[in-house]
Amino acid sequence: MEGGKNTIQSRLLLQLCGLFLLLSALSVTVGFRPALSRNDPSLATRVLVEGEELVYNVRYGFIDLGQVKIVTHERVQGKGYTAYTTEAVIRSYSGVPFVDLHALYESVVDTCGFSRHFVGRTMENGEWGFSRYLFQYDHMRVVMERGFRDTLVQRRDTLPLESTYHDGLSLFFYARQQLFSAKKMDIPTLVKEEKANTYINFNGQHGSAENEFIDYPVDVVGFEGTAGFVGVFGLTGDFEGWFSNDEARIPIVAKMKVIIGSVTLELVSWKRPGWQPPRAVKE
Repeated sequence: MEGGKNTIQSRLLLQLCGLFLLLSALSVTVGFRPALSRNDPSLATRVLVEGEELVYNVRYGFIDLGQVKIVTHERVQGKGYTAYTTEAVIRSYSGVPFVDLHALYESVVDTCGFSRHFVGRTMENGEWGFSRYLFQYDHMRVVMERGFRDTLVQRRDTLPLESTYHDGLSLFFYARQQLFSAKKMDIPTLVKEEKANTYINFNGQHGSAENEFIDYPVDVVGFEGTAGFVGVFGLTGDFEGWFSNDEARIPIVAKMKVIIGSVTLELVSWKRPGWQPPRAVKE
């Protein structure tokens, strides 16, 4: 029975962290300086920066469950496109009851925001399992593989595609790119080897956010939306997001509801040349 709880709660933390790559939400105080202009086309190219490293703490109530680290690695040149290699490292803290999670997401993110290649790895019972998506847009299809130890493929499927698609990690960057767009978007997403949609209204709501690890209110811009798929443990589809009101557009705090209550993620540390969270300043 204890092993079953370990698996369920580990998958819960993995889903929470994975969905955090899509969204964030927090309490807001409105009435500060206007958000950055939405009419600057160069803003969309300033999210993917080599060497960026963002670390988030995951908390349920008063219990710290684990940590998510999101890193942008090198810029790569493909056949007719430019992309960046990115990763999300997810781990539970030692000593947390029934949770022992180690996971790694890797995504090749096109500069237009969508996914070119994705691999998700999770350790269970001492062995690494993987799920791999190879998007072949020239043939409008995706090849999906599941298995163990990167080379032992147990299942292979192919799905036709109608457009470009996102994995959870690429959607994290795409949402940042679109923060100032003022658009309502229906974004094709591939989740657990199935097609789904993520609906986001980039309404540009402006405010300030409190973060336990930042000693001043942060100037932020928000959006709201719905994940058109159901995660484990009763994950709700609705969400709001609040990102830094600057060209980096970095998520500051996240809260999302599950069947057991609310889980919070907060930005703990960051590495990005020349960046600090923008201070919310009253006019």
